[in-house]
Amino acid sequence: MFSGAQISLYPMADDFVGVILGALGALDPYRDRLRIETDDISTLLVGPPEVLFPALRDLFVAAARSGKHCVLSAAISRGCPGEPDDPICRSDAFGGPVGPLGPRKEAAISAVRNAAATGQPAAAQFSLYVMGTGDHMDEIYGCIDFLKQSGVYDRSKNFCTKLRGDTGAIFSALNEAFCRFGPGAGHVTLDVTVSANSPSAV
Repeated sequence: MFSGAQISLYPMADDFVGVILGALGALDPYRDRLRIETDDISTLLVGPPEVLFPALRDLFVAAARSGKHCVLSAAISRGCPGEPDDPICRSDAFGGPVGPLGPRKEAAISAVRNAAATGQPAAAQFSLYVMGTGDHMDEIYGCIDFLKQSGVYDRSKNFCTKLRGDTGAIFSALNEAFCRFGPGAGHVTLDVTVSANSPSAV
């Protein structure tokens, strides 16, 4: 299965290049388990979710610790039928049969509540898209129910759900939404925006 993210990092600062370049070192521990490709619009990270989400978290935290308003925009996808399988993406996080929603929600809640804190507060909004299944709304509603009990739920918005809390818990919630909801070997995507140090949040 193919899984990965197209990401763009936006520091709202005159020295945005320095903030971005300074944050890139956070990806170093993950480079041997990710394929990374950058162009003038975005950076593609290809790899399994247990590597992908910590890498995104650490990149964002490194940029946000500059104190500047930073935004990470990401399109995250797994199982797209238009993408070839990639051995670097092999993971136990998905691919098997999907069990009942109840135990999946409980496991997701536990994972978020036990996520390691980063000390960096953030807000996020995201949408979950479950492709090619007739029960996609059951999966989406199940995910929303999990989020409401996760400790990072802020509120529902048009077309998305807003999260607020420690960056570690937020990226854990995104990981759980990505891996536990939707068909195990099917096409699932997240549309994600994460923000820290926003002046409008004060």
